[in-house]
Amino acid sequence: DGNCYDPAYLPTGRIIFSRQEQGNGHVQARAVYSCNADGTDLRQITFNPYLYSALTVLKDGRLLAVCKGLNAEGDRAVYMVMRPDGTKNQLFYKGAEASGISKRCWETDDGKLVFIESGKGIKTGGSLVSITYNRPMHSFKDLSSNVDGDFISVFPLKGGKYIVSYRKPGSEKYGMYDFDPGTCSLGNLIYESDESDITDIVVAEKHIRARKLPSEVDMGVKTGLLLCQDINFSVYQGQGKNKMSTANSIRIIGRDSVLGEFDAEKDGSFYLKVKADMPFQIQKIDDQGNVVGKSCEWLYLRPNERRGCVGCHEDPEQVPVNMIPLAVKGQPVGIPGQVHKLAEKEVELE
Repeated sequence: DGNCYDPAYLPTGRIIFSRQEQGNGHVQARAVYSCNADGTDLRQITFNPYLYSALTVLKDGRLLAVCKGLNAEGDRAVYMVMRPDGTKNQLFYKGAEASGISKRCWETDDGKLVFIESGKGIKTGGSLVSITYNRPMHSFKDLSSNVDGDFISVFPLKGGKYIVSYRKPGSEKYGMYDFDPGTCSLGNLIYESDESDITDIVVAEKHIRARKLPSEVDMGVKTGLLLCQDINFSVYQGQGKNKMSTANSIRIIGRDSVLGEFDAEKDGSFYLKVKADMPFQIQKIDDQGNVVGKSCEWLYLRPNERRGCVGCHEDPEQVPVNMIPLAVKGQPVGIPGQVHKLAEKEVELE
């Protein structure tokens, strides 16, 4: 039941796609699912209340998806990355303020990802851009800055060139062209039609199958574990307007209520045991009871998932300090409070 969007094949033979969720009193989300090639064994793999679309399977086996509705980014569409079981769901790329992404991206042979990014208020078409696989947040390049008109899709060819859907200034239809990313120049017209747009071009050819990634999800386990090294470590922790007050406690917020509030350790660390597949947000609280900064995006943990972060809103490239946080020397805080009473499979931590 419900509308389904943007299917893609996993290296295991399963299919991923996004599906419109029922409201249940909340804003409708579009979650990611997987199933066997014949439609059996349907599994939901994302649980935060966002709109997922334009799914891409990267060569390393992870999924890249356009995601809209992140709390911290408003309605800006960004790329999120995750494993095929929904674990390790995190931000991969976000463009400039008011920019938008609506199409899937494609990997090139030289380690780049290419896609179309639109400006504020533009619903169709935009610029042809690239980022590098290793540093997606710091490698943006507008390949079409010297080309008038706009683009709506791109497909990288073997040998380095791209095929693009491009519309000339003043034209009403998109046609198919080749594009040279080395010179950032539009090439020859390949095909166009007076009656329809040419969009979403894909070359049917042999390709390298993506890696098969192991899964840590165990449906016999009903919880996941989350560790934060220091809640006061943040990319916003600077001087002047970016200087933030010090937080000493944490508030966990669910879809309808506060799920828990507790003090962080003296080193700023906390350790949670969270009910699996339950969306939640985290707020930092100072000693006056005020919220420090803004809430994080909606999170969830899959059954048996273990995640860690350096701080709150930290630089994604930040490496953790080589130390044992005080929080892990004790038992994790249960979220919600009665989560410790769940009957679940026992798993020994290494």
